[in-house]
Amino acid sequence: HKLNFLFKFLVIGSAGTGKSCLLHQFIENKFKQDSNHTIGVEFGSRVVNVGGKTVKLQIWDTAGQERFRSVTRSYYRGAAGALLVYDITSRETYNALTNWLTDARTLASPNIVIILCGNKKDLEADREVTFLEASRFAQENELIFLETSALTGENVEEGFLKCARIILNKIDSGELDPERMGSGIQYGDASLRQLRQPRGTTTTQNKQQCNC
Repeated sequence: HKLNFLFKFLVIGSAGTGKSCLLHQFIENKFKQDSNHTIGVEFGSRVVNVGGKTVKLQIWDTAGQERFRSVTRSYYRGAAGALLVYDITSRETYNALTNWLTDARTLASPNIVIILCGNKKDLEADREVTFLEASRFAQENELIFLETSALTGENVEEGFLKCARIILNKIDSGELDPERMGSGIQYGDASLRQLRQPRGTTTTQNKQQCNC
């Protein structure tokens, strides 16, 4: 099956919000029981079918702890999408969202597609952040908002797929150009790149060049 695109994704947010568990749930389809704080950056990938296209999501799971900030920030460059995660039972992680958002838009790209994930939805009794408050924040900052549970798997796949779908739509509408350096998007197959070239133009770029 031909791979149409590769998208570079990030999972960002404060420490302890369940970023690694979300990624694990998305890739392995199960909850990561013994999750420790991520040291630096971890990587996972999964091929998904979105809107008839085959897309490989290359996902960088970043440490939320402040001491790794300089390491993790270097991975932001050229990301097409991100899951921005907070913990619904921790107002502190919610209050930090603005900083994470600023980092993503300045370091990755102003066009980065961001899904806001209120994780640990299964801990309703301990909730500190209401759905309404977070959805207002998402609206004001032009984010798509979902509440997720890495434990039960609720909305986890939706988060990643929704992000990929929006990126695909932006490619189709011409708002995102996969050829642009640092777009976080690559063609999965060199021949597909040719198909998108306007007639009469030739591409001199090295087909396998990675712009990530």
